[in-house]
Amino acid sequence: MNEIKRHTLAVLVDNEAGVLSRVARLFSGKGYNIESLAVGTTHDPAVSRITIEVLTDEKQARLICSQLRKLICVHSVKRLSAEHSIRRELVLIKVSAPSHEARNEIIQIANIFRASIIDVATESLTIALIGDDSKAEAIQNLLSEFGILELVRTGMVALERGQYTIDEQTKEKGEFDYGKNVL
Repeated sequence: MNEIKRHTLAVLVDNEAGVLSRVARLFSGKGYNIESLAVGTTHDPAVSRITIEVLTDEKQARLICSQLRKLICVHSVKRLSAEHSIRRELVLIKVSAPSHEARNEIIQIANIFRASIIDVATESLTIALIGDDSKAEAIQNLLSEFGILELVRTGMVALERGQYTIDEQTKEKGEFDYGKNVL
């Protein structure tokens, strides 16, 4: 039996209307659930980078990558291993802080996690945290006793460690060697 695990995909695509929709349709059409999705432009304004996390087995992950590469709007696809990549997401948490004591405890928790207090109101504090899944879940668990009023997560972004990038000129021989596909 194949083991289901989290796979992180980095995908370079054309930065134009409808591209994200085409990529998302590929996943939904095949019955795959996207666990996390983050999109933004790269240093080249004509290219966007999509970071997708999906829970699948090894065979399904290879199939997804192959199917993504067939899309005309896709320049490059790369699976990022957890051992050789840096993964982070931004989490904003608005917490109830009705008293001075509660506010001080929340600030101490934020400091332990190296989070920032980005808004202070008479009845609440808003915290910004950058980290991985386990860090986000740990602070969320601790803050839940105060009452989480709102929480939003950006979705995971990831880069490979060291000199290697998704760009063609830094790829090792034998690594993904797919450029833009043409029909």
